[in-house]
Amino acid sequence: MTGLEVVARGPVRGARVLERLVCHPRLPLAAGLDVGRPAVHVWEFEGGELRGLGSVGLSSAPYAHAFGWERMRRTPTVAWHPERPLLVVTGEDGLLQWTTDGVRALDGAPDTASYRGLAFSPDGQTLWGSPSCRVEGEDWESSDALHLASGGLEAGPRWDTGVAEHPGGGLVATLASDQGATHCLFARVDQGPASARMRVLNRALILDCDGYGTPLFSADGRHMAIRGNAYDHSVGIFEFPSLRRVLATTLGDPCPGYPYPQEWLDQLKTWSRHNLAFGSRPGVLWIGTPAGTLVEVDIATRQSVEHAVLSGSGTSALAATATGALLMAGSAGELVLLSEPAATTRSYAVHRDVARAAAHEFMRTATEVPDGEAEPDTHLVVTDGTRVWDADALATVNETDATDPTWLRIQAAVNNAR
Repeated sequence: MTGLEVVARGPVRGARVLERLVCHPRLPLAAGLDVGRPAVHVWEFEGGELRGLGSVGLSSAPYAHAFGWERMRRTPTVAWHPERPLLVVTGEDGLLQWTTDGVRALDGAPDTASYRGLAFSPDGQTLWGSPSCRVEGEDWESSDALHLASGGLEAGPRWDTGVAEHPGGGLVATLASDQGATHCLFARVDQGPASARMRVLNRALILDCDGYGTPLFSADGRHMAIRGNAYDHSVGIFEFPSLRRVLATTLGDPCPGYPYPQEWLDQLKTWSRHNLAFGSRPGVLWIGTPAGTLVEVDIATRQSVEHAVLSGSGTSALAATATGALLMAGSAGELVLLSEPAATTRSYAVHRDVARAAAHEFMRTATEVPDGEAEPDTHLVVTDGTRVWDADALATVNETDATDPTWLRIQAAVNNAR
């Protein structure tokens, strides 16, 4: 366990509360989603200072009492370019790009794009969007790959909840959600011209119900954390590449569904949906609490310690910077940049070889799901972190008990009905 050092602290200008923070993967930049309206704010943090650089959608109408799907449809989605200081924002005004020169429409973006998920390919040449806009209406069964240089649009696999790049390279994780069960999918991403494509692999995690956040990888790629879900404030940590579940816990009282009504967000009477981060030490997960503290969880020992950070306010969002520092937003409108003094000499580069080995081992033990497959789930070998099933095994499940996950009990009921 270590102490935490406050590097910079300041108010969130133009935003009362931030409900999510997204840090640039390589540069000292962060974007924050405004809790009160469909706006995104951008900061730079260098030399011990937090400096606001601009906003997107600041003149948007407030959310007021919109909640549920109405609130979700109006909430922006953001993605940082992996190398450049460029942020893509999708919202009420279509696809926009923010740079230090200002805000404008994204070059080559389809007029019909209404993506709820955005991510750049690791080389930055392609923007992935979900659901697909290639057909009329929202097509949640597929995604798009937008080639930024040419404006060309290709079909991609189904995904719906962010994309996380494994620190070992060549591998990404995302979610394909359903009310009964969510698959955490892994995909190979090749270098070169073919890097636009996610090549989904047949090894996957299966999670109960839906409403999960984008997976988080530790600095050395040996652990993955997933925050959920639509009914419980859950945290699951899995070893990688084995996908063995090593920790599962519920943070607090069951939540009233996702997303929350506006008054829950304003008052932060419950746990933030974006309150997890892996810092510079790969074996430690950080959790922000409604009391404004940061809980430091040692994954190996399962020991934890609390650090007082915010005074009189709760955690509204938490994220890790490119160097493993922690950026924390509070319900009173503050933004705090923290570092671990004992870990300042460590960086993601130190763990690169370990991460590469983990990614290589996972890809070695998996095969690609055929492109264009009408029922790709039939090719998956899934695990909940404890047991493993292939498609044939799931098709024959007919007995379960109350301790089994909901999705497995539903599967057994369907099999028995057949």
